Amino acid sequence: MVLLSLLVVLLALAVSGLHSLPWFVNVSESKGPGTVLQAFTFNCSSHTPALELLHVRPPTTFFNTPSLAGREGIYVAKVTLSSSARLDALAVNHYELRLKYTCGNRAEEASLYVDVQRDPGRVQCVGRFFSLAGEIVQVPEMVGPGALLYTLLIPGLEVQGAQMNITSAQDPPNFPGPFSISEKGLLRAPSQGLKGQAEKVFQLQISVTFGQGQSCKGMLTVKVLRAPSSQVSFLNKTQNITIPENLVPGSEVIQVQATGFDLRYEICSPVPSRLYSIGRADGVVRTSVPLELTGTLGTGAASTRLLVRAFERLQPWASAQLILTVNVRPVNRWPPRCHPALLVTEVPEATPVGSVLSTFTCTDPDSPDTNLHYQLRLHSPSHPASLCLHDRVLEVNTTLDCDTPGAYFQFAASILVHDSGQPQMTTEVPVLVMVTPMNEFSPTCAPRTFRVREDARPCTLLGSVVGTDMDYPRNSLEYHASGGSTIFAVDRLSGEILLLGPLDYEQQRSHRLTVLVIDHGQDRDPMHRRSGSCTITIEVEDVNDHAPECEPPFQELTISTPLGHNVEVTKMSCRILQEPQRLALSYSIVGGNSQSRFRLQGATLVHNDPVLGPPWPQQPCTYELVIRVADAGSSSPHLSTTATIIVHLLPWRASTTATSTHRAIVPSRMIPQLVTDTEIFWQPEPWFVVVLTVTSAFVLLALGWLLRKLLWGLAQVLQAPRKSGKALLLNSIQRKERSTEGFMETPRMEMSQAASSVLSLEHFDDKAQGAREYPFPQVTVYLGPRPIPEFPLLPSSHHLHCH
Repeated sequence: MVLLSLLVVLLALAVSGLHSLPWFVNVSESKGPGTVLQAFTFNCSSHTPALELLHVRPPTTFFNTPSLAGREGIYVAKVTLSSSARLDALAVNHYELRLKYTCGNRAEEASLYVDVQRDPGRVQCVGRFFSLAGEIVQVPEMVGPGALLYTLLIPGLEVQGAQMNITSAQDPPNFPGPFSISEKGLLRAPSQGLKGQAEKVFQLQISVTFGQGQSCKGMLTVKVLRAPSSQVSFLNKTQNITIPENLVPGSEVIQVQATGFDLRYEICSPVPSRLYSIGRADGVVRTSVPLELTGTLGTGAASTRLLVRAFERLQPWASAQLILTVNVRPVNRWPPRCHPALLVTEVPEATPVGSVLSTFTCTDPDSPDTNLHYQLRLHSPSHPASLCLHDRVLEVNTTLDCDTPGAYFQFAASILVHDSGQPQMTTEVPVLVMVTPMNEFSPTCAPRTFRVREDARPCTLLGSVVGTDMDYPRNSLEYHASGGSTIFAVDRLSGEILLLGPLDYEQQRSHRLTVLVIDHGQDRDPMHRRSGSCTITIEVEDVNDHAPECEPPFQELTISTPLGHNVEVTKMSCRILQEPQRLALSYSIVGGNSQSRFRLQGATLVHNDPVLGPPWPQQPCTYELVIRVADAGSSSPHLSTTATIIVHLLPWRASTTATSTHRAIVPSRMIPQLVTDTEIFWQPEPWFVVVLTVTSAFVLLALGWLLRKLLWGLAQVLQAPRKSGKALLLNSIQRKERSTEGFMETPRMEMSQAASSVLSLEHFDDKAQGAREYPFPQVTVYLGPRPIPEFPLLPSSHHLHCH
């Protein structure tokens, strides 16, 4: 009882209200009156609650009205067995108790289901058979030999097994023959039958032995009745009926009726009947247990053949039999259950057609052997045939290409599974197939040609490389220059080609640049990348960056021409040495052409001597012509140079028989030149100079101190010849000073001589410019300080940062 009380308290704490009903309670048939079946708590703080037992199915008095006790708003209710409770799982193994709970104006109803379980170890020697009067059996005298007269049923013996024997004497003439009883309790008539034994009574004492020495004894009285005068019969000897499986225990199946007087009904087969029971007086067949076809009963409950016997109460031998077949129809209550219940999968876009994505396994809880129907419903509007369903297998139906425009990267669908029950139940399995892109194609770019002027500055944009890629996402590319070019650079993202260094048309007119195009982010594996390349041709446009040069740049000529004649003075030879292909040059006189006595015909200098011109000079005269030579090409800018031609014009004499021209050409080696000499010197750091100076000072101090010590010691030793030593030392010092002065005078003389030579050159140049009559070239010599760089020369770098 203590354990039972603890169980009641735990149940009371676990259950907090009637809303958790219905409950299912299992109770053994060996439980007696007062057993607590269920306990639960209620919260009702403002009113006094009430708990009623509305009804019990099948009707019985085995259950008490629920008790309710508590305080402070918390009440504990108990459902117990009544004093008349005699649970028998063979008779009824399932009860439904309908309860009503009331708290003020709120009322709730719920059901409590009690399943009576068999107790294999329980053997009950109770009943009329084991009473003092015993069991009385009435049989007609027309029963045949060995006919079944009575079945002795003792609860629990069908599991353990027992031995049954008739212990009373059966000697004639009181008995027509011995009665027999089997181990299953089947009492049969003697082999001679009971013909002629009417009105006789046979008392049989039967001993039942079971277990380990346990036994029971009972009395069975067999009364033989005369042949019946009335007739008991059924209208139909067989009858079929179909019922749904969701009938609760105790539900009416059918009522059988036979013709006769004061009839009783019983089920003769199967014995015992687990599924159905019959009303002894009214003949109503009812269900005893839930008819779950998929439960523990299995398919045995789908169709049951019952042998129903109707007999008169006072004359049981007057009977008739009916074969009743009860068919249980499945009730579709649960939709199919599928595995997987949700499909989310990821496949690459190169998955071949026909590849299996998943196989669905579905069962019907109502009927495991039923046929299920599968249907595919696609939700993607663009590719309605991307997936297909063959029976239970989901497959790829078309090419899953992510690279085409408007391609979808995921497909949503549903698998509809229908059963064959009534009403039809359907289960929907969501399906989501995600397609991952693959890097299938290599990027490409078209060869292109760009033109750039050779004087273009660094960071000049030459053009762009346009790469294409058929994979998704489109044009996810990077650009790189192959070969490590120092003149050109390619922007990694945009593909723009920039100029890094200077160009020279004369050295290289065309450049070829190989550009690598590499894709990225187009595959599930980030390391799976493809590349392509194309050749970019960069043509350098010529820019006039060299001035013409004339050979020689300076000429001095002497001419004498007759009056009224034009004389060709000289033909200039000019060209652009660095660009020999440039031949078009223009010539013009820009200085020294007084009185317009000279003109140019192309590169030829011609002297004009018109008859009606200025008077012919009587004295020789000199003209210094400055001629500008410029390139005449289409490119810009136009660069030019000047050449100097000194023409000495002699007056014409009548005795002159021929016109001669004396040409003095200054060799090219006498051309004034500007020489620049660059020297690299070492400039130490300031801290190093300071440290070196301080260290030198300390060294000099130390040497001075040491020299002082030596001199002082020498003075102590040589005190006698001090004067002669001083004189000798003074003479030595004077000789050194004179030699030093002579050494210093030598560069002074040289510098003065160089200065005088420079002045003489300048004076000669001035005289040449003023007279213009000496047949010597003009020489300009640049003498100046040698340029010394302030900082050391550093190596140049070709790296260019363009902003």
